[in-house]
Amino acid sequence: MTRVAIIGAGIGAQHLAGYRALPARFEVRTFCDLDADRARGVAGEDDSITVTDDLDAVLADPDIDLVDICLPPHLHFPVSVKVLTAGKHVVCEKPLVRSLAEADALIDVAQKAGRRVFPVFQYRYGKGTAQLRALMDAGLAGKPFAASLETHWNRGSDYYAVPWRGTWAGESGGAVLGHAIHNHDLLCSIFGPVAELSASVTTRVNEIEVEDCGAILMVHESGALSTSSITLGAAMDTTRLRFTFEGLTAESGTAPYAPAEGGWRFTARAPRDQAAIDQVLAGLPATLAGYAGYFDAIADALEGRGGREVTLEDGRQSIELVTAVYYAARTGQRVSLPLSRAAPLYESWLP
Repeated sequence: MTRVAIIGAGIGAQHLAGYRALPARFEVRTFCDLDADRARGVAGEDDSITVTDDLDAVLADPDIDLVDICLPPHLHFPVSVKVLTAGKHVVCEKPLVRSLAEADALIDVAQKAGRRVFPVFQYRYGKGTAQLRALMDAGLAGKPFAASLETHWNRGSDYYAVPWRGTWAGESGGAVLGHAIHNHDLLCSIFGPVAELSASVTTRVNEIEVEDCGAILMVHESGALSTSSITLGAAMDTTRLRFTFEGLTAESGTAPYAPAEGGWRFTARAPRDQAAIDQVLAGLPATLAGYAGYFDAIADALEGRGGREVTLEDGRQSIELVTAVYYAARTGQRVSLPLSRAAPLYESWLP
């Protein structure tokens, strides 16, 4: 049983629901927020959860094994360091940190502390992705060819009324960093790391400092191609992913925050192979989705049965991709990955 403290009562409410779906694996002991009333509202009538506004007290509590950080982006790195130094594991919402320099520093701190850091990428978990991985494992997908991603959401002035949003100082980036980052992680978990990319970003929808539209072309190490279309000016919130392989095409639904939760459509390239695809899909057991699936994988990892969890290296890869996108967009250059410590935006992409 892993004992948890959640820091931040915004997205932390959804995290709490994920832990509560796994009562045999996690116990949320503490909810910490500067607005204690908001935290009490999220915790509800659960007397087993202590509500506090004192982070230092949480870190000093020997009964806490893992601290789940649900704070604004500019606090992710310093709070993660404090948690690790206190001898506790970390779950951290996206973006994990605000630069590759911070990512590498966090890796060093985690190694010295002997504790784990789990970046939050819950899009990986659900029926759709479980189906695709089963087909890949069965040899029915074959070589990846191309993929397309759409992160087409609607964000207006009410969303940006929160003071830290839409600013470089508070949010650390725009739609590339805060919205499409989940889809990019899911893409790389299926197609593999990106070797080259070119990108354009712009601010067209809202009067904010950071970008709210983008277009990215990626070449993966496998040779596969992918495109990512991003806007916060759509009429509705839609996430859509389409993967083409040698043997099949996989198409997600359009749920904006949980694209893997529903069943996907899998179409054989050669019609004679459709029966084999359908047979694999029919034999799959039910799977946990979203935050519950993500936390379940963490529990396995902490118990020595890792392999499904999101790793600190995965989080670093997501930050490396963001760094490359911003550099490509600002210079018009095609950028090669991985990026070295001498890369122009290694220390920071903030303007």
